[in-house]
Amino acid sequence: MSQRNSKAAKTAARERLREERERQAKRDKVKRQVIVACSAVGVLAIAGGIGYAVVQNNKPTYWEAAKNDKLVKPANTTGTNGTTVVVGKSTAKKTLVEYEDPRCPICAQFEQTVGATVKKDLDAGKYKIQYIGATFIDNNGAGEGSKNALSALGAALNVSPEAFFEYKSALYSTKYHPEETDDKFKSDAYLIKVANTVSALKNNTAFQKAVKDGTYDKWALTMSEKFNKSGVTGTPTFKMDGKTLTGSDGNAPMTVADFTTAVDAALKA
Repeated sequence: MSQRNSKAAKTAARERLREERERQAKRDKVKRQVIVACSAVGVLAIAGGIGYAVVQNNKPTYWEAAKNDKLVKPANTTGTNGTTVVVGKSTAKKTLVEYEDPRCPICAQFEQTVGATVKKDLDAGKYKIQYIGATFIDNNGAGEGSKNALSALGAALNVSPEAFFEYKSALYSTKYHPEETDDKFKSDAYLIKVANTVSALKNNTAFQKAVKDGTYDKWALTMSEKFNKSGVTGTPTFKMDGKTLTGSDGNAPMTVADFTTAVDAALKA
């Protein structure tokens, strides 16, 4: 092999090596660009995910948003916001103000024990009842059943005062009232199931639509606010002429005897 051919071969080899290095450098550059791009997308995706989570966490809950709904007042109510609910004969001279939370187990106990006596008194025109609904158990237990049941009671009231009163009794009944820790009243289907035991509400499509649509959700919140401003701190509470009725133990009258004694004394006052 001549010296010339040997030099040419070495030159060609160096050229091929240079070209291969350039191609490898280009491949490495492209690879780095892809990695950077993917990293940027990943960062954006993470940031987007965090942003979405923040937005979702800051969104108002259903019931918080319901505060801004248009107020729909049930029929058979009076007062500016339709939160004055009075049941009974107009000829009755005095009114018993009743404060109850739909989920309240003590309210259920009262209704199951004394409810029949209250119904008899109303039918006899002994007194009227003004109902003020509360939802504080929802706040204590992070639920929504009290609000949902109060809204459904508004739908029943829109049908008639009698339907309202009977439905309230059904919700507090031994068969249908849940444990305080069981937020069963949050279910529209369950509230409708209980309503189907009341003749005026059974298969009542207008009532059922109002429950499902939350027609009286804003009203329920407004009624609850009325309770919050009343100064009453527990349920059940009963007042007549501004005075709280108590039983022999100093608490709300929970027996027929205590209730009758307290009411009769208030009626004579």
